[in-house]
Amino acid sequence: MPEGHSVHRIANQFEAHFVGHRIAASSPQGRFADGAAQLDGLTMTDAEAVGKQLFLEFAERQDAPRRWLRVHLGIYGAWDFAGDVSVDPTVLASIGAPRRTRLRMAESEKETELTEFPPPPVGQVRVRLLTDTAVADLRGPTACEVLTPEEVAAVIATLGPDPIVDPGQASEDRFVEAVRKRRTPIGLLLMDQTVVAGIGNVYRAELLYRAGLNPHTPGNTLPEDVVRALWRDWAHLLNIGVRTGQMLTMDGLDAEGRARALANRDDRHWVYRRAGLPCRTCGTNVVLEVAAARKLYWCPVCQA
Repeated sequence: MPEGHSVHRIANQFEAHFVGHRIAASSPQGRFADGAAQLDGLTMTDAEAVGKQLFLEFAERQDAPRRWLRVHLGIYGAWDFAGDVSVDPTVLASIGAPRRTRLRMAESEKETELTEFPPPPVGQVRVRLLTDTAVADLRGPTACEVLTPEEVAAVIATLGPDPIVDPGQASEDRFVEAVRKRRTPIGLLLMDQTVVAGIGNVYRAELLYRAGLNPHTPGNTLPEDVVRALWRDWAHLLNIGVRTGQMLTMDGLDAEGRARALANRDDRHWVYRRAGLPCRTCGTNVVLEVAAARKLYWCPVCQA
């Protein structure tokens, strides 16, 4: 499942190449025909990510009522971008020169050569957003709906803090309060999008390992300074993910090690997907459990 860094990168792609452009919206699959008709011919005016959710704003003109497209990719969803798009859509200040290509953005990113524009839809495309120079195709989302501004605000109000959206002290305090008032294990709290928005399986396992926390520790037993450090580490890793496009969670790598980590998932993580392999620190075999129907990786010694 795409985690928070991927959705922020997708929002950056829309901000760079779709915002300010009139959009031809369609539903090649047909399942979103009514929603696409509401957006067709409007100008995209904003692109925002909160946690794992993407919000795209549309309006007929500057003073006209706004409509929003809300998308949650879920486990199987993905956006395909094609045309004059950025292959490395990081923060806007560092986006490279766009080139005509095709880019798939989900949990990972993959580029292929583009031979025609616009390319024909591939697979079951729920919605296609097309400008004169770029196209975005959405496949397999958990949620795809047109909302009013009030409905968007209501959705965001249900989500926990996102350190990219609001890096301030209030977000940290909100996270600390949410964790420390619950008896729920911290390994489950980090996956609760009402507690903190954007963390998925990979970041959950890696954050807990980096903090030396047993995933079964109740949130209300954790010292305040430990919870604050956990939030700050999440902000640190999320910013790396948005910048690089990779869930790189190992610090202190030399140039060669960093290059390997960016190229190969097996060299990128402390415990994630390393069940039965020796812990990189203590040599104890990494444990795999199932918690709330999701895989949980941890070291029983380093996280005792």
